[in-house]
Amino acid sequence: MSVPHQPLLDFVKTHDRLICIDSDGCAFDSMEIKHKECFIPNIINSWDLQYVSKYVREAAEFVNLYSKWRGINRFPALIRVFDLLSDREEVLRRGYRSPETGALRDWMERETKLGEPALEAETTRTNDPVLLRALGWSKAVNASIGQIVHGVPPFPFVRESLEKLQDVADIVVCSATPGEALVREWAEHGLADYVKVIAGQEMGSKKEIIRHAMEGRYRPEDILMVGDAPGDKAAADANGAGFYPINPGDEENAWKRFLEEALDRFIHNTYVGGYAQSLLEVFDTCLPEHPPWKTV
Repeated sequence: MSVPHQPLLDFVKTHDRLICIDSDGCAFDSMEIKHKECFIPNIINSWDLQYVSKYVREAAEFVNLYSKWRGINRFPALIRVFDLLSDREEVLRRGYRSPETGALRDWMERETKLGEPALEAETTRTNDPVLLRALGWSKAVNASIGQIVHGVPPFPFVRESLEKLQDVADIVVCSATPGEALVREWAEHGLADYVKVIAGQEMGSKKEIIRHAMEGRYRPEDILMVGDAPGDKAAADANGAGFYPINPGDEENAWKRFLEEALDRFIHNTYVGGYAQSLLEVFDTCLPEHPPWKTV
């Protein structure tokens, strides 16, 4: 019987090295349009938060774009948005009451594959109204992305990096985005042929995706995760793999450096150590941990 991550178990190893690459905000300049035009309007609409829409937008942009939470799965991000709103005086003065999220939190505690298939199965089993609303929101987000997000190219130097990589490493897309959107976006720009597997949220967390791809085939020191968020680094660290940061706000220069410098260091085993640490020190300053507004 196959499992959701079966493609990660089945792909044929060609090289001794493995590169895992995040998609939104890392390979593609798609984070802003997805969150500002698709995720956030549907949060406001799905939970009738029009009366605090300004603050919903600020909280959601902070969580998903401009903080160390950047890049996390949509369901933990949604919970974080509601929690931030509950801690802000201006929002509470406007009568905000946090939506009921208990069942969603419980599901997230038990489930690692935080995608629509798993949530749909849980709603079918429980018919829980909290889960049904979260599922409806997620489907609405995906529909908006399908309608709005097209023609958004990869960052400069991504294609050139993939062309160089294909001769020295196997490549896996490692993302918290739904697989359907990933396949569409990578195919739209002619990048799908460079990779072994396009792995989205249905195949597990980023930590699990890396683990499934590497097990029994690649040594941890021969694996590099390329990402734009602290969660990407955490996924790499959990598997003993290296991490190359795509700095938010300076993505083009980060990819240029990867193409011209970092990739060669990785191939020649001089990436880990002082060089990697110097990149991480800059990366760590790119995103704040706390919001700029006062909390209760």
